[in-house]
Amino acid sequence: MYLKACPGYKNKIYLSFVQGYRDESGKTKQKTIEKIGYLEDLKKIYDDPITHFKEIAKQRNSEEINELVIKNLNTKIIDESHSRKNLGYIIPKRIYKELGIHEFLKEKSSKLKIEYNLQDIFELLVYSRILFPNSKLSTYNHKDLYFENYDFSEKNMYRSFDYLANYKDEILKLCWNNTKDLYNRDTSNTYYDTTNYYFEISYNDEDKLDENGNVIEKGLRKKGPSKEHRKSPIIQMGLLMDNNGLPMYYDLFPGNESEKTQMRPTLKKTKAKFDIGKTVIVADRGQNTSDNTVFIAGKNDDDKTNHDGYVYGQSIIGADEEFKNWAVDQEGFITDVIQDEDNNEVYFKHKSRIFAKNVQIKKDNQRTVKYQIYQKQMVYYSQKYADKQRYERELAILKAKDLIENPGKYTQATSYGCTKYINNISFNKKTGEVADDSNLSLNLDKIKTEEKFDGYYSIVTSEKHLSDKEIRDIYKGLWKIEETFKITKSELETRPVFVWTPESIETHFLSCFIALLIIRLLEQKTNRKFSNHYIIDSLKKYSSTKIEHDVYLQDFRNDVIKDLEKIFNIDLSHKYLTLSQIKKILKF
Repeated sequence: MYLKACPGYKNKIYLSFVQGYRDESGKTKQKTIEKIGYLEDLKKIYDDPITHFKEIAKQRNSEEINELVIKNLNTKIIDESHSRKNLGYIIPKRIYKELGIHEFLKEKSSKLKIEYNLQDIFELLVYSRILFPNSKLSTYNHKDLYFENYDFSEKNMYRSFDYLANYKDEILKLCWNNTKDLYNRDTSNTYYDTTNYYFEISYNDEDKLDENGNVIEKGLRKKGPSKEHRKSPIIQMGLLMDNNGLPMYYDLFPGNESEKTQMRPTLKKTKAKFDIGKTVIVADRGQNTSDNTVFIAGKNDDDKTNHDGYVYGQSIIGADEEFKNWAVDQEGFITDVIQDEDNNEVYFKHKSRIFAKNVQIKKDNQRTVKYQIYQKQMVYYSQKYADKQRYERELAILKAKDLIENPGKYTQATSYGCTKYINNISFNKKTGEVADDSNLSLNLDKIKTEEKFDGYYSIVTSEKHLSDKEIRDIYKGLWKIEETFKITKSELETRPVFVWTPESIETHFLSCFIALLIIRLLEQKTNRKFSNHYIIDSLKKYSSTKIEHDVYLQDFRNDVIKDLEKIFNIDLSHKYLTLSQIKKILKF
C-alpha cells in the first residue's frame, strides 16, 4: 500500500491509499484502499499531510505483513511452486553496472536486427556463473531464480553467443577503463600464467582450411598436456593480472600448442588496447625463454625498442653448467631470516650477480640472431624447501619402485609423478598400459642430480637495480594468479566446458572472466576481510521466499551481508519486503 496524490475536482489534489497488485496475466494494477481527502483541506489539520500519510502507509504495510505471516502459518506449499528467488545478486549487479557492460550491450542490441536483448542474456550468464554455476541450458531453465524479467528464449540465448564473442575485446577494454581509476589499478608489475580446461569429449576439433589447404581457423579443443592429467581434449588460457591481483585480459589457444609462445601476443595486445606504459612482467620458469626475454627487455642496455622488464623463475637443473656450478657454490651466500605464516623464524641464504647472458633466437623462422642480455640472477636456499623436495621425491621413488615390481597395477594416468625416475618406460597409446616391462629400472642418475639441488631456487630479472628481497617479494605475487585459476575451477566451475562452437566457447570464458573480475573487486572492496568462497556462499544464501501475494521473507543475514550493506549503502536488514520494495532496491 502507498499514498497516491492525483488531480480531483477542479484539479485539486486528492489523497488516497492505494494497493498495488498483479493480475492473473502478471500485469501491474492498483486499487483504492481508502480515500483520505483534498490536500488543501488536510493542510488545515496537518503541517505536512503528505509526509504524515506516507508514514501511516508505511506503518500499515508492516502491520499487514505481520497479519499475513500469522494468517498463513498453516498454509501448505503448492506442488512444484517456485516461490524462492535469490536477492544476493544485487551485489554483483552493482559492480556489473560499474563496469558499464549493461549500457554497452543495450546499445549494441539496439543497432542489431534481433528480437532479444544481449544485455539480459549476458547478465544472466555472469550472475549465474558466480552464484549457481552450471551448464548454459540449466542456467536458462533457472532464470526465474532472479527478480529480473529475462524475456528471451533458449534459442535466443544460443544465438546471442555469436555476437557476444565478437565483443570480447571491447568489453574487456571497457572494464579496464571503468576500473583503472575507481580501483587504483596498478600495472607496475603484471603477472602472467597459463592453465587449461577440459571438455568431456574424446576427439580433437579439426582445423578449418581454405581451398589451398592453409589453416584459416584453428580448432580449439585439442589433446595436450592437461594440468589435471586428463586425456580429454583441452583448451588453454593465458591470463594477465595486475599488481593488485585483478584480472586484466585473457587469450584462448588450442590445447596442443606450447604455452611458451602465448605470452608475447597477449602482453602486446593488452598494452596497446589499454594504453599501458612500462610494466614488469612476472611469470614462472615455463615462460623463461630467450624469445620472451628479448621481446620484453630488448637485446642489451642500449636497446630502446622495448622498455618493459621481467622477473622469471629459473630452473637450475635445466640451466647450463656454468649457472648450475655458480648456484651451488657456497661463496657469496648471505644468511637471512624471515617469519613464516605461523610466525616461526625461517632461515635461508641467498646471493645474486649481474650477468651478461648470451642468447639466440630465430628471426622470421629463418635466420638465427645472437643477443647479449644483461640480467640480475639470484639464487636462494632454504632447508625447509629442501626437506619438502626430498620428502616428495621419496614418495615418488617408492611409487616408481612399486611400478617396476608390479607394472600391471599402473597405467599412464595412475603413474603420474614417478615415471621420470624409471628408465625405459613407455605406454600403449590406446590402452595406457605399460608397453614393455622387461627392462625397467630405477633412474639413479636422475635421483642423484636432483639431490644435489634440493632446497635451491633461482629468479632472474631485467631490473638490475632491485634488491634480492624486492625480487623475492615481486615473484611471490605469482600465488595470486595461481589462486585465481583455482577460483575459476572451483567456485566458478568453469570446467568441464559443455559448449562446443568457437563463439560459444569464447562467450563462456568471457562470462567467466567477468564473474572472476567481479569477485576480485568484491574482495578488494571488503579489504580482503572475507574469502571469495565465504562471499559467494553468503550471496547465494541471501534469498527471498514469497509468502503471500507480493510479500517476501528474507531469512539469512551474516557479517558479509552487513559489511556489503555499508559498502554499497543499501539496507538488506528487513525480514519482510514487498515486491515493489525489492524492485526499488534493485533499481539504482
